Amino acid sequence: MIREIAAEQLNPDHFIDEKVRGIRADVGEDLAINALSGGVDSSVVTMLGHRALGERLKTVFIENGLMREGEPDRVARLFQELGVGVEVIDAREKFFAALEGVTDPEEKREAVTETFYKDVFGKIVEASGATCLLQGTILTDVDETVAGIKRQHNVFEQLGIDPQEAFGYRIIEPLIQLRKDSVRKVGKALGLPGELFDRIPFPGPALSARVIGEATPERIETARKATAIVEGLLQNSGAFQYMAILHEDRVTGIRDGKREFGQQIEVRCWDSVDARTASPRRLSFDTLEELARAIIDSVPSIVSVTYNIASKPPSTLEAV
Repeated sequence: MIREIAAEQLNPDHFIDEKVRGIRADVGEDLAINALSGGVDSSVVTMLGHRALGERLKTVFIENGLMREGEPDRVARLFQELGVGVEVIDAREKFFAALEGVTDPEEKREAVTETFYKDVFGKIVEASGATCLLQGTILTDVDETVAGIKRQHNVFEQLGIDPQEAFGYRIIEPLIQLRKDSVRKVGKALGLPGELFDRIPFPGPALSARVIGEATPERIETARKATAIVEGLLQNSGAFQYMAILHEDRVTGIRDGKREFGQQIEVRCWDSVDARTASPRRLSFDTLEELARAIIDSVPSIVSVTYNIASKPPSTLEAV
């Protein structure tokens, strides 16, 4: 049973001191490693690990081909400015090979997880000599996985999986008692810039979780372009999270006076505190029209844009 530290009970400075000591004790004189994605959780874990271990923490960014526009270079640059060296590893071919022909949501998540931990990251860990992986698992990840809502890519022990046996290294999870609102408070106390600790959530399987059906390089690129537009137009909305979902079904449209069987983007924009429950933000119709116009004008093959108005539950924040 994991003891939750609620946001109103959290003393960020005390939490940081405790976790820094814990990381040092767990790692000992060995080398630790972590994979930075640029999301809130991985960013906070990176800074905790850096504060605890300094140069004995190796930080890598896995370029899986599923991230947002310009993500690897932008994240590496931000952390280098904070004194944390980041090595970018290009693994796009391996991830797309693993996703080829896969359409089932859970199988897609499993393909991303297996590729990351065994085929890519496991080999990096082995080559580095690291004995421990610092990972940004939070309590909501565990809750959703154990409840069967969806398998989060970073949950193992609670499913009876021993990472040491399965992957060859121990996993340290300093944030597992926290939910997203608490993680943000820790990130702020660690000195992370607002664009990192206050960033909207982004799924571990990245854009493959926002493509319904097969996540091919072409379909991921469509979702990436739509994502850039949605995030650009809604970044000042104050919402908890917002995204673009690429649907699998073909939609009848008209372009240049001719019928076109194009694709559909679903926009989601959520109000939430900790991601356990969420409600759709009541965006103005002018904003919705602007989103639709920008996506259809800028993203090839898109002829339809919809807006999700279901709450969580029964909906979930991510589509896949």
